[in-house]
Amino acid sequence: MQRYFIELAYNGSKYNGWQIQPNAPSVQETLNKALSLILKQEINVTGAGRTDTGVHASFFIAHFETDTPIADPSKLCYKLNSLLDNSIAIREIYPVQPGAHARFTALSRTYKYYIDKTKDPFTHEFAFRTHPLPDIQLMNEACNILLEYEDFTSFSKLHTDSKTNICHLMFARWEEQGNQLVFTIKADRFLRNMVRAIVGTLLEVGKGTLTLDGFRQVIESKDRCRAGSSVPGKALFLCDIEYPDCRI
Repeated sequence: MQRYFIELAYNGSKYNGWQIQPNAPSVQETLNKALSLILKQEINVTGAGRTDTGVHASFFIAHFETDTPIADPSKLCYKLNSLLDNSIAIREIYPVQPGAHARFTALSRTYKYYIDKTKDPFTHEFAFRTHPLPDIQLMNEACNILLEYEDFTSFSKLHTDSKTNICHLMFARWEEQGNQLVFTIKADRFLRNMVRAIVGTLLEVGKGTLTLDGFRQVIESKDRCRAGSSVPGKALFLCDIEYPDCRI
């Protein structure tokens, strides 16, 4: 069996996340069906992670295996892009070493969250608006606190199948980029709903309804009920995943 990585991007607006769901459309199911049809064998892709309903990926990796090597991966890319609608774009397909795994081999993942500072007809479908605008300096001070911790139970969706709530954060910061506030966060792994819950809690700090000491207490409480509300998924993008060199 030969294993292949697929690099893709998708608009998550019409999907109930990456992972196959009963009676709901998912990116994984859509890709499985397209690959199985073209390759004329049952294909099941494994993704780098599970994005929530409505969340997007400007960069995503999945892997699959075939019992017959693909002679021309670029041709398969073309066929997939012709078959799939405009919500999913296949960037590249390439063979990898047998042990390479889209999820478990990944070294880090990076997400971005976008907030529009003013009403914008060209970005509103992929950005969140909030009033009043938060104080970036305060939120970045809270980000520094966030980087001191590894247990993010307070920002995890309840009753998940995750064996541990330990994550190693590498970067967390807000920046102004034109008409938007952009939050970037990088870690080895993320819990379900974690980024959206962190952003919602940081916004409370930025608006003055939660102090920096209170933010620290939220993390240390390990209680999801103490954290802020999850922000909408439409403004969240998985934008990078790092791997060791595993191409063949």
